[in-house]
Amino acid sequence: MPAPSPPLYSPPGLEYLSQLLLYYVIVTIFNKTVMMNLPFMFLALIGFETCNKFEIKNSLGQRIYLAVEDSDCCTRNCFGRAKPFTLRVLDNVNKEVITIERPLRCDSCCSPCCLQEIKIQAPPGVSIGYITQTWHLCLPKYTVQNERRENVLKITGPCVQCQCCTDIDFKIKSLDEQSTVGKISKHWTGFLRETFTDADNFRIQFPLDLDVKMKAVMLGACFLIVSLLF
Repeated sequence: MPAPSPPLYSPPGLEYLSQLLLYYVIVTIFNKTVMMNLPFMFLALIGFETCNKFEIKNSLGQRIYLAVEDSDCCTRNCFGRAKPFTLRVLDNVNKEVITIERPLRCDSCCSPCCLQEIKIQAPPGVSIGYITQTWHLCLPKYTVQNERRENVLKITGPCVQCQCCTDIDFKIKSLDEQSTVGKISKHWTGFLRETFTDADNFRIQFPLDLDVKMKAVMLGACFLIVSLLF
């Protein structure tokens, strides 16, 4: 009989992802300190950007990770959606298990040579994958790469991202884009919340047997889509 294949390596803190088919990403923009000092609607109307916080939950609504953005006020409010940042993903004992870094890149469809990119590390300091933006005239397209910068999957979104009263799906596809293996969906949360806040709900769905490291990389893909389009 052939020898059993060795189990795939799972970075510390990501073991739970091997049991998941999906997780939810809840975007929380306004922290409690800001809420106590400035009215919520005033911040929304003037477009003032604060550090994002993200709750990552399983299908039962239980929080499994908390992601906190590390960026300064100047870059958030001057560079807009092109801002560089570092996201620190913490487990339930506040240990950093994933680090997601986005450098400053050009945010223009006229500059195909310097498109957006995100690097995912787990544990911090050890790269496990990358999400790179693929130039396209109309569609938001991204390439998922492993730690060796080899292309693994593609992600394609719709031409129009502002759709009322419906979810917006970004399909996770094979390299030849002939089969769909999962999706990242932005959920419609109601007119008032969509209009006056940046608080969004996303769902990431993938195959159960997908490599744990790629499941973590999908989290980085979701954050890149959030920062660029929403």
